Amino acid sequence: MRRWLAPTLALFATVPAQAAPAPITGNWKTDDGRAIVTIAPCQGGLCATISRFLVSEPQGGIRDAKNPDPKLRNRRVLGSQVLWGLKPGARAWTGTGYSARDGRTFNASVTTEGGKLELKGCVLMFCKTVEWTRV
Repeated sequence: MRRWLAPTLALFATVPAQAAPAPITGNWKTDDGRAIVTIAPCQGGLCATISRFLVSEPQGGIRDAKNPDPKLRNRRVLGSQVLWGLKPGARAWTGTGYSARDGRTFNASVTTEGGKLELKGCVLMFCKTVEWTRV
């Protein structure tokens, strides 16, 4: 029994630990340049909230008109969460996202390198990736 114990322990000692993904908290300009999104700790991980628009809003503000829940269609988009429940994985932060532009919820995967954040959103097998810039 002792003959296999030492080699087995040595094998586990040489397996590299999985590195956590790079930190993503802070302010990010969206890919279309229309908004600043703030990523910060919230219940259950990290959340991204629209903190400022870089374009003029219409009178009364931009509304969540395409939300699938009719009760939420009149809420303002400014201040709403677009990502939530982001938790670190081996290479990326994963959680849930929402696009007020089309009223869809999606599975989100977020990575960052330097001043760029890559957000990949998938609904079923259809995915789209956008790049945000740190501000």
